[in-house]
Amino acid sequence: MINKTYLPKISEIKRGWHLIDAKGKPLGRIATQAVYLLRGKNKPFYTPHLDCGDHVVVTNVSQIVLTGKKLEQKIDYHHSGYPGGDKYTVYSKLMAEKPEKGLWLAAKGMLPKNRLAGVQIKRLRIFKGNEHDFADKFAKNKE
Repeated sequence: MINKTYLPKISEIKRGWHLIDAKGKPLGRIATQAVYLLRGKNKPFYTPHLDCGDHVVVTNVSQIVLTGKKLEQKIDYHHSGYPGGDKYTVYSKLMAEKPEKGLWLAAKGMLPKNRLAGVQIKRLRIFKGNEHDFADKFAKNKE
């Protein structure tokens, strides 16, 4: 008898909802946990070329911790495409003004560099505080 690898059909993939509280936890640990769930690696039928991940809601991002000297030394860099259009932002300023962007950049960098990444990152919802708009989704999961 030949063992065959099971490939789930798109209609068989059920998307769950996960809530991650980032209060006092390191940025990289939260991003790793979120990407693990976004990609669907927690499911027994995980397949790298299929989008079988879940929705992830991260709260209390304003209280994320960066270890070591990352607040002073880590820099967010992007370029507008024009000459002299490079922008540098130190993470101490970024995490004070837009902590959601810091987590989003970390998670985006951990996703694969292919077409699935754009679809998967859209299922990541990030909130500064404890309040979020998806409480009804978690109530459905518990039933």
